[in-house]
Amino acid sequence: MTSSAHSSRTTATVAVGAAAAPCPVVVLDQAGRIVEFNPAAGVLFPEARTGTAFDGPAWLSRAQGRPGEGEAAGAIGERHFAAHPTALPDGTTAWWLVEETAYHAAMEELEAERGRTQFLIRASSRLLASLNLGRCMEVTAGLAAEHLADAAVVVAPAAAGPLPVIICDRQGAMRHTTTPGALESVPGLAEALRGFPPVPSRWIDPAALPEWMVPEGFGRVGSVAITPLPGHGVAAGALILLRRGGHADFSESEEGFAGLFAARAGAAMSAARLYAEQNAISDTLMRELLPPELRQVQGVEFAGGYRASGETERVGGDFYDLHPPGEDGNETLAVLGDVCGKGLQAAVLAGKIRNTFQALLPLADDHPRMLRLLNNALVNGDHTRFATVVLASARREGKHVRLRLTAAGHPAPLIVRRDGSVEEADTSGSLVGALPTITARTAHVTLAPGETCLMYTDGITEARGGPLGDALFGEQRLRRALAECAGMPAEAVVERVQMLASQWVGSGRHDDMAVVAVTAPRGTHLSAVNGTTLGRYTA
Repeated sequence: MTSSAHSSRTTATVAVGAAAAPCPVVVLDQAGRIVEFNPAAGVLFPEARTGTAFDGPAWLSRAQGRPGEGEAAGAIGERHFAAHPTALPDGTTAWWLVEETAYHAAMEELEAERGRTQFLIRASSRLLASLNLGRCMEVTAGLAAEHLADAAVVVAPAAAGPLPVIICDRQGAMRHTTTPGALESVPGLAEALRGFPPVPSRWIDPAALPEWMVPEGFGRVGSVAITPLPGHGVAAGALILLRRGGHADFSESEEGFAGLFAARAGAAMSAARLYAEQNAISDTLMRELLPPELRQVQGVEFAGGYRASGETERVGGDFYDLHPPGEDGNETLAVLGDVCGKGLQAAVLAGKIRNTFQALLPLADDHPRMLRLLNNALVNGDHTRFATVVLASARREGKHVRLRLTAAGHPAPLIVRRDGSVEEADTSGSLVGALPTITARTAHVTLAPGETCLMYTDGITEARGGPLGDALFGEQRLRRALAECAGMPAEAVVERVQMLASQWVGSGRHDDMAVVAVTAPRGTHLSAVNGTTLGRYTA
């Protein structure tokens, strides 16, 4: 059989196969003219004629010029095809056009979904980067305006009064405002703020939007979508998306994607709101748990210092209080104590003890009785912690200060005399809250002008540090430090002790540390007629 006959038979075989093929087939010669095409190709290219130049898509014409490079793909109208070439012996090329419209649409949707997923990941990272509610609202509005619409409005709920609003356009211009009136005029907004499912955007008339909701210079609003911002249990707000007139309306898929974004934004805003509420509660409680500022009362100097343990940094089990005398009294009661343990639980019990002493103030002239009643309250409580306490009742008599000191399981106060000697007050007692009964012995001390009584917790003497980092500060080192404070005001004594203890522990861990100084002022005391305001002293 000759080569020419074989070539003709091969071409005929291809032609028969092309005619029976379910996909369009076009046979082109080297000059790009149509040699043959099957009925499916005739439907796809209704202008095609045998012997004429092929007037197909540009991508297929380019591929025809390079048939050896393999397949090509592209759009024909609204459909997508992959063109597979078959070189024929006579020099022509048969192009088999396999439709891939569905595959191409699926790939586009997959790519779009990947883009949406990446956007949600980035959005989540930015939204969760701050626990500030205002910042979360700004990020929500900015991301929505940049990726979901031409402008975005975020409305957050409020306990009372106008609701906070942030408006952002595509250029990132942001405006903070509040809702000026009722929200019922905007369809779906009041429902979104209550957490109800979103109203379809096609139900919302853009002309019904109030002016405060549209950015300045935005122009005519063509489409509006409103979706709730879901929170933890309650809605965190509402997200309003605006699209300019002349642009396509929001599709169902776009509204659904806006809901996915809103879920993440709402969770971040809800977390920020919860954090703000808890932080406000914490600050309120902390203010009640922190020791008060001490002052001068009826010619007696009082000063205090407190440093929480290195594990808590704010509150702990050490505490002190100052109770000025009532209308009929002449003694000021100072209380310093140390609850077993550290941190918030110890601070809560310390707060209970402080409140108990406040209630027992009418019995302040009887220290043992106050301690017995406190012990009963702690023993019968629902906790297992105990405490140590020292009480100091001070009154001014001429130039001297008379003290009644009672320690219950606590280190005895140290007395700093004007000559620099340091002595320990003769008082002791058992722990408070550990046993059903308590014993305590009261010491009576007189301070001459310039002399100080220092009450302290064991966090001072048991502070570890120094050159090797593990030595105790100790009572002897405290006594030597106090000897240098002879004749100093109460505040200066406290600052000196705190400074030395802090230098000793350095950056290491330590227990709670508290000190209270009671000083008889030097010289003559001049005060206002009520005897409670600050005065001047002469040496």
